[in-house]
Amino acid sequence: MEGLGCIKMSGDNSVFGSIYNGKKVLVTGNTGFKGSWLSIWLLRLGADVYGISKDIPTTPSHFESVSLKEKIKHFELDIRSLNDVKKIIGEIKPDFVFHLAAQAIVRESFNDPVKTIETNTIGTMNILESLRQSNHKCCAVMITSDKCYDNVEWVWGYRETDALGGKDPYSASKGAAELVIKTYANSFFNKPESNVKIASTRAGNVIGGGDWAQDRIVPDCIRAWSSNKPVQIRSPNATRPWQHVLEPLSGYLLLGQKLYENPKLNGEPFNFGPQETQVYTVGELIAEMQKNWPGKMEVVRNNESEKEATLLKLSCDKALNVLGWKATLSFPETIKFTVDWYRKFYSGEKDVLSMSIGQIDDYVKLAKTRGQVWVK
Repeated sequence: MEGLGCIKMSGDNSVFGSIYNGKKVLVTGNTGFKGSWLSIWLLRLGADVYGISKDIPTTPSHFESVSLKEKIKHFELDIRSLNDVKKIIGEIKPDFVFHLAAQAIVRESFNDPVKTIETNTIGTMNILESLRQSNHKCCAVMITSDKCYDNVEWVWGYRETDALGGKDPYSASKGAAELVIKTYANSFFNKPESNVKIASTRAGNVIGGGDWAQDRIVPDCIRAWSSNKPVQIRSPNATRPWQHVLEPLSGYLLLGQKLYENPKLNGEPFNFGPQETQVYTVGELIAEMQKNWPGKMEVVRNNESEKEATLLKLSCDKALNVLGWKATLSFPETIKFTVDWYRKFYSGEKDVLSMSIGQIDDYVKLAKTRGQVWVK
């Protein structure tokens, strides 16, 4: 397969127990922000990476900037088609699946609720049904969102046992996806004859270089500031637990490893996020970004009919106690990693792949110095 293996491993064979080295790994949504970063990291770990996406979701695109299509086996298809998904999974028979394909923008869910629910809920079911029918040995990490919870805006973090739900179409689609995952885990994948093991993950407010999606605060700032324009902000007082993209990805990869090693994790959900004390308003996020990239902010009137929650954070105690996972970066480090990537990109950096690999390697080094279990 042309291009596979051209990114060398980091040389640290202890990372995630070398579990991905030489394995076939399917990433759905691989052309997106998180999917492209995960694909690069998996290549760095020695995996043979396959991808499923229906299109390139943004321009610019991290996926295109690093020429990932030349380095993996990429399939263009829509996960809403069960027959297409079933055919690809049956042919590849991946050792691991990381399911990230989704309609990922909250405001877009108001414009097209049907597409959002079909993609996020039915699409998730199609991945699971294809694995059920293939029934080859496989560990699947199903990524939903922190917005799968029934958010009543309390001040403490939501736990994996808290109620699912959603007042907007996006949140509803993610809560429903979690119910589908639970159904397949308990109805099919807990049987002795099943070779498939699954787990779900919930994370949100992920930032980092290479994200150009609409209606996300960091890309909105970068787009405006790179053109010397002020960024328009709807809700500067909204509070979020911001985390760099490599933080939840380290959790997904660790969960894949642990699921492979311990069948008892089959069907379990996990939250991945920063420490509960590390929550900041949109205004504070922008102020921290301005230390690295000066730019102006304008507050505009929010559309109350499409209002997002002002507070949502997760409890990650289960990930710490069961997996040994915790976040690595401080808030200033998270922002510096993010803005540094964009500054290099907009300064004309040509080798974007090396730039992204460099941040992965720097993150792994920090994780090692801070005693993270997945680098031991």
